[in-house]
Amino acid sequence: MSAYTFEGKVFVITGAGRGLGRYYAQYFAKLGAKVLVNEIGADLHGEGTDPSIADQVVKDIKENGGEAVANYDSVEFGDKIIKAAVDAFGTVDVLINNAGILRDVSFAKMKEEDWDKIFACHTKGTFMCSRAVWPIFREKKAGKIINTSSGAGLFGAFGQVNYSSAKIAIHGFTMALAKEGEGRNIQVNTIAPIAGTRMTETVLSKELIDALSPAYIAPLVAYLAHESTEVTGGAFEVGAGYISKLRWQRTEGKQYDWKKLTPDAIASDWDQITNFEGENDYPESLNDTLFHMMNNVEKNTTSGEELKSEEIFSMMTEYLSRGEGADLSDKVGAIFQFDVRAKKGGPIAGSWEIDLKNSPPVCKKGKASSPDATFTMIDSDFEKVCMGTLNPQMAFMQGKMKIKGNLGKATKFTPELFPPPTEENIAKYARAKL
Repeated sequence: MSAYTFEGKVFVITGAGRGLGRYYAQYFAKLGAKVLVNEIGADLHGEGTDPSIADQVVKDIKENGGEAVANYDSVEFGDKIIKAAVDAFGTVDVLINNAGILRDVSFAKMKEEDWDKIFACHTKGTFMCSRAVWPIFREKKAGKIINTSSGAGLFGAFGQVNYSSAKIAIHGFTMALAKEGEGRNIQVNTIAPIAGTRMTETVLSKELIDALSPAYIAPLVAYLAHESTEVTGGAFEVGAGYISKLRWQRTEGKQYDWKKLTPDAIASDWDQITNFEGENDYPESLNDTLFHMMNNVEKNTTSGEELKSEEIFSMMTEYLSRGEGADLSDKVGAIFQFDVRAKKGGPIAGSWEIDLKNSPPVCKKGKASSPDATFTMIDSDFEKVCMGTLNPQMAFMQGKMKIKGNLGKATKFTPELFPPPTEENIAKYARAKL
């Protein structure tokens, strides 16, 4: 028996009369959930209504011993859908925003109606149902929302400018709402499924549609919907037994003195700006972007002298990346952040993280997400400490080394952990600047 059961939980599933939604409704009912089957009964293009489609799903669930009620409202009226679930079952635990239509046409021939109807169903519908259920989840301090995007939204698709735009908007909605729900134990995720349904039969072969059963989508939805799952803000591709998570990736980029920035400079550096084979990172918030920008501002408003710390941290990075110092995580067990100023009273010219808690240990440029201790020093004093010409305890007592965080952990970071930054060692561990 699977641990992922939903006995007594209340699910609201939009677009549950056909395809994926119908399978979800039957699947979760078998796992003990009480299901509100929302289905307006429109055709693939969002035209017409047919209440018998939702009624048939409810009938099938009840004949198999499950609990379900039908609802025929458009997702544009999400408050009515959620109210129907509360009237029938007393609450809502999981919302699956699944309803969708297609109005595929090339952009040159696209009408305003083609755009509006797609956004009304996919994007506004997701918003309206989520907004209606949000007070319930906030009061209970628990709830799950699974939104439905598409590969067309994540990557774009010819003839689907309207659909692609609506679907990528849904994941933006997910990422923002997930942040608002974190403090109240509400998880919000996006799936981008590929299944053999009427939504895909226009673009996929019959053989492939037969292979892409909704049965291979539902288990991921069950995992995300279960009360034990804490994943939030994610985007997952799923289909035919394949599941993956997507994330943003950023190139190392190029920092300029903005007073000297020209189109010609950008053109000459274009390969570096767009090179994903260099030092990449994976931003998770706007703050990750602002860090790079502010770092560039600080660099271009200091004296312009190159930091010796750049070479020292570069040496540390290469030292650890070669597997040397692999035992430091066991010896130290802490994460440190170093904020370095070019001169006394100046702005922070650079920040570095040294993770000696996790294995393998790493050193990288940037602020640590949860450092045990943060050191703030000017560049010349940091070099002296690393060279052994300035005692760390004396530097601390003289105010040349400021420490924030766990002082006990801070004392575990000593210059002896790494080779001294002599010219010989810097040359030995030479690498591209961070």
